[in-house]
Amino acid sequence: MAHRPNPYEPTVSTHLTAGQSALLEAALTTRQRELDRRLAEHQGGLSRAEHAREVLNQDSDDISHREADREMDMALNDRELGELGEVSAALRRLHNGSYGQCADCGEGIAFDRLKVEPWALRCVGCESRRETSRRA
Repeated sequence: MAHRPNPYEPTVSTHLTAGQSALLEAALTTRQRELDRRLAEHQGGLSRAEHAREVLNQDSDDISHREADREMDMALNDRELGELGEVSAALRRLHNGSYGQCADCGEGIAFDRLKVEPWALRCVGCESRRETSRRA
């Protein structure tokens, strides 16, 4: 009978070298800082709702143009917030020892995949199956 790991105990990622882990941690930390900076700059110290109201109230004769600008602005903000959440979660996994393990099959995620998307949750095979099932 195969040993199944306890899902409540952190697993140590053994397929990444210490150098690879350090490189990925640096990439994640850099991206986290960049996203934090961009979000702060983008919102100018305002809350999300205050910022949306400010964009909507900007000088423009065309209200539909202002609404389109607000929608685009909010979409960009949502995307950056989502990515920041993924990056932060990846850093937590890195620090608790579960980083680089596929959320679906439990196998190690290839270093080449993590270099491209360091916050990846799934190996290429599982991510491909997930995307295919979403399209169906």
